[in-house]
Amino acid sequence: MPEPSQTTIAAAAARIAPHIRRTPVLRMAGADLGLDMPLILKLELLQASGSFKPRGAFNRMLSVAVPPAGVVTASGGNHGAAVAYAARALGHRAEVFCPLPTPVAKTSRIEAYGAILHRVGAAYDEARIASEARAAATGALLVHAYDQPEILAGQGSVALELAEDAPEVTHVLVATGGGGLIGGIAGWYAGTGVQVISVEPESCPTLHTALREGRPVPAPVGGLAADSLGARQVGALSFAVARDHVAMAVLVPDAAIAEAQRRLFDALRLVAEPGGATALAALICGAFTPPPGARVAVVLCGSNTDPAKLAG
Repeated sequence: MPEPSQTTIAAAAARIAPHIRRTPVLRMAGADLGLDMPLILKLELLQASGSFKPRGAFNRMLSVAVPPAGVVTASGGNHGAAVAYAARALGHRAEVFCPLPTPVAKTSRIEAYGAILHRVGAAYDEARIASEARAAATGALLVHAYDQPEILAGQGSVALELAEDAPEVTHVLVATGGGGLIGGIAGWYAGTGVQVISVEPESCPTLHTALREGRPVPAPVGGLAADSLGARQVGALSFAVARDHVAMAVLVPDAAIAEAQRRLFDALRLVAEPGGATALAALICGAFTPPPGARVAVVLCGSNTDPAKLAG
């Protein structure tokens, strides 16, 4: 399958534009977050449904024919909410399979958008298997959380906006789970000289493990951000892009993720879920140190958590 390119991503961006938010870019002094560098934050946590995921969901549903049975997906929460949101907007029936530990902050959104929620298994992979069986049985369109070309192209529209709104960027930090977001972003920036950096929790090292082994392989799943970054194995499409176009993959501890959440809330009153704050955690703990003169952008990709957990 072809990798996402600026052409396919631009087409996706035009296709989904009536349905998503063009999220803002915030230029700020890093000192506000306890860092000694200026930062550019892409506030994708302000996206409809609380994460970047509607971009890919809308692009998938608008690119292929949706049958009368509607759409089926599996999700740790954010993708399920996005699929439910997009299906409601486009008039389609939706079923979402989530693992049992999925937080109420996410499952309540899925049901509020009108989707049928199924809670299955202890981890995303069990929900994924159940969703695929359901799609095969009903004829519904499967909307994968991260491993379909339309998904990667839709998520890549984050990079299109960032490139237009902050052309000075030299490095982009992106949280990685199954890889749809970083696959799309790396596809956009391929060959431009901008370095895309993958950031993963130490307890969910899917892309890091795949790059070390030279192919997608199962990796551990656990820790603070498992509900959004806890894919068992990075997607094949995303791995193909990352292998050639991701500059490095770094790992961060849960303590740094929690600290990134706290600093975002204290300094900016931004509510970021653990996965949404993971990219920033790389700067806080030193997992990534930008070179002199770098202009660093951080994608804050999700906000679906209980805000009370951040108040202190």
